[in-house]
Amino acid sequence: MSKQKDVMLNDEIRASEVRCIGDDGTQYGIISRNEALSIAEKMGLDLVLIAPEATPPVCKVMDYGKFKYQQDKKLKEAKKKQKSIEIKEIKFSVKIAQNDVNYKIKHAREFLEEGKHVKFRVFLRGREMANPQAGIDVLERLWPLVEDIADRDKAPALEGRFVNMMTFPKKDNSK
Repeated sequence: MSKQKDVMLNDEIRASEVRCIGDDGTQYGIISRNEALSIAEKMGLDLVLIAPEATPPVCKVMDYGKFKYQQDKKLKEAKKKQKSIEIKEIKFSVKIAQNDVNYKIKHAREFLEEGKHVKFRVFLRGREMANPQAGIDVLERLWPLVEDIADRDKAPALEGRFVNMMTFPKKDNSK
């Protein structure tokens, strides 16, 4: 048995009576497990327990390999369509000079134009922790420099030794 096996097949089914359904939707009714196994064997298919909590448990005669393959294929398709979000982090200090801010904002704008989320962080050192408002002020000072191409997820907030502000690219309404 594999690690991730979540269904019971053929001889693993322990119920004495089962409600059996054919591969083509044929209803065999409530029959003994052995009878259901012989039907599956005659057709060259598997007996799969699909509803173990029902009374009696429901089994289906199907090609389990084909069923598993189709499920895996659907999962892969769903993963292809997922969009991963990349978050770039840009750090500042409370005593940052304006030319340093401009340089870092230039990079932040490039990231936002590429569709990435940007997390702005101000690290508070030593006595700066006594006045976290200074870090919030730094983030509020740089927000107007990116607000034309970005939206704020939330206002600057203190989290531990950092004051964080999360931004993401504005949605295009032209599409």
